[in-house]
Amino acid sequence: MSRLAEIEVLLFVAGEEGLTVRNIAEMLDLQPSAVIQQIEKLREKYQNDTQSGLAILESSNRYKLVTKKNYAELLRIYAKTPINQSMSRALLETLSIIAYKQPITRIEVDDIRGVNSSGAISKLQAFDLIRENGKKEVLGRPNLYITTDYFLDYMGINHLDELPDVSELVLVDEESELFVERKEIKEDENQ
Repeated sequence: MSRLAEIEVLLFVAGEEGLTVRNIAEMLDLQPSAVIQQIEKLREKYQNDTQSGLAILESSNRYKLVTKKNYAELLRIYAKTPINQSMSRALLETLSIIAYKQPITRIEVDDIRGVNSSGAISKLQAFDLIRENGKKEVLGRPNLYITTDYFLDYMGINHLDELPDVSELVLVDEESELFVERKEIKEDENQ
């Protein structure tokens, strides 16, 4: 396996959160200087490859795999396409959690869903249904997510308080777990 390919895969899976040099170095058992050298090679590879729409972005000491700026208009078109057919269960779950619990971090969404939600959050941002709204004042300062005005338009409401009251909904047990904190687990952890 190529080190460039390994770093590329890690950055792809990390999504919007990105990875630090230290994260990558630990996972690949490399020195940080070697990781920086490999990231620069990967950055150059993308920069020189006119057939690729990808780039490496460094932000807040984290590296992310992103699209090149000249594809912004194409992504805007993609984001405006009808999403009724493309809203998967994962997207709907994630959107519901953010709508009812906002502002909320990705880790908090993951905790409620029980799976990694970074892909769903990225798609919801591309659809302009959610957006970042600052950072949570905790270790790591994760992004906080809220719904957008477009979300209100999409739902056909004017204010979030017009969303159905989830406590009044009759849900199948599996669905209701999305909106209920798992108190039993927390109580077991505290004992």
